Amino acid sequence: MVVKASKAERKSSYDTKLCSLLDIYSQILIVAADNVGSNQLQNIRKGLRGESVVLMGKNTMMKRSIRAHAEKTGSTAFLSLVPLLVGNVGLIFTKGDLKEVSDEVAKYKVGAPARVGLIAPIDVVVPPGNTGLDPSQTSFFQVLNIPTKINKGTVEIITPVELIKKGEKVGSSEAALLSKLLIRPFSYGLVVLSVYDNGSVFSPEVLHLTDDDLMVKFASGISMVASLSMALTYPTLAAAPHMFINAYKNVLAVAVETPYSFTYAETVKEYLKDPSKFAAAVAAPVAAAAAPAADAKKEEVKEPEEESDDDQPIFGLFDDE
Repeated sequence: MVVKASKAERKSSYDTKLCSLLDIYSQILIVAADNVGSNQLQNIRKGLRGESVVLMGKNTMMKRSIRAHAEKTGSTAFLSLVPLLVGNVGLIFTKGDLKEVSDEVAKYKVGAPARVGLIAPIDVVVPPGNTGLDPSQTSFFQVLNIPTKINKGTVEIITPVELIKKGEKVGSSEAALLSKLLIRPFSYGLVVLSVYDNGSVFSPEVLHLTDDDLMVKFASGISMVASLSMALTYPTLAAAPHMFINAYKNVLAVAVETPYSFTYAETVKEYLKDPSKFAAAVAAPVAAAAAPAADAKKEEVKEPEEESDDDQPIFGLFDDE
């Protein structure tokens, strides 16, 4: 006869397991597990097996184990997980690439029917077409103001209808209609809520940022720093190029309006006295760039080669024509 472990023994075993995982892993995904069944969760565990471990449990037990681990080891980094353990959540410990693990978790979604009282995670649109239902079922469509017609003894939906909007509760009529149409509009799986990486906690959207996105954000930050520095007349590395250019413009403006001059100002003064020189200076590089292209075109156009007598067939004296 198998003796079941007591409640205290189960708590102790869970505490030991969680603390050991905290010692081994430094990367954790905090995931929501709403509407995720046991079979689906088991498939996720199999899919992540090798470099990741999925651990579910009560929030109070997880918080208690994390605090106990912090007191025991003296490391307070994992305490940042405690405020995130709200609702039906779990932890995925991993040593792999966080983005790849997050994408792998997102693959395991299972279609689910629209049950009464559920909050719709997406818009539900009923497509037009034959429903296969007999005319006696038209009452469902009339209640929901769905335009229909009878075609060959069955109910046919004329136009696509937005039955449920995202964020709305599923009503009994909507649930009954979708069930009759065999439509399972929702899909559920583990949803990554937050990411823990070596003491830092951030949003999962960060995992999907590309190098181009980072460059854009970095450039935007530099632009803001430069703008603030210019407004406060406080020199920074970001504002230095703009300050030098503005100073050069000021000095050049003074040189143009006064007898004072310097090397670069002389060229500008010459252009102002005779604008045709500026036009010639601009046209020269354009012409220089166009010359190689013209030469290349000439080389492509070749004269046809003359046929030599050597290419003509030689007939002997006794050869037939």
